[in-house]
Amino acid sequence: MITTVYAALGALMIVWLSLQVIKLRYREKVNIGDGGCEQLTAAIAAQLNAVEYIPIALILLFTLEYNGAHAALVHAFGIALLAGRALHARAMLANDLGLRVRGMQITLWGITGLAIVNLLYLAWAGLSAF
Repeated sequence: MITTVYAALGALMIVWLSLQVIKLRYREKVNIGDGGCEQLTAAIAAQLNAVEYIPIALILLFTLEYNGAHAALVHAFGIALLAGRALHARAMLANDLGLRVRGMQITLWGITGLAIVNLLYLAWAGLSAF
């Protein structure tokens, strides 16, 4: 299954972001919260943002694949999802607002596209799911 690749890569991205938070907590000696450290605040936000957006995108990617979409379409959405998330995460850690906005745009357009294409697949199937 194609979605498995993107789920695994998304999981590794979340693990990498978690390690960034852990590294900063250790360096700054902060057990809970951000301890007033702006860099730690950004790392926590990047991690949480990935945890918020990756799961819904993966659910939609899986349903697209399950509904019989062409493999190239599933890969295109999967690549867009990971590119948007990676761009956003790097931008958050580097405090680059322009890149952060671009990452969110790619992510939100990808999720919106996945939702619309999934609804179209339902319509083409005669709404047999209902």
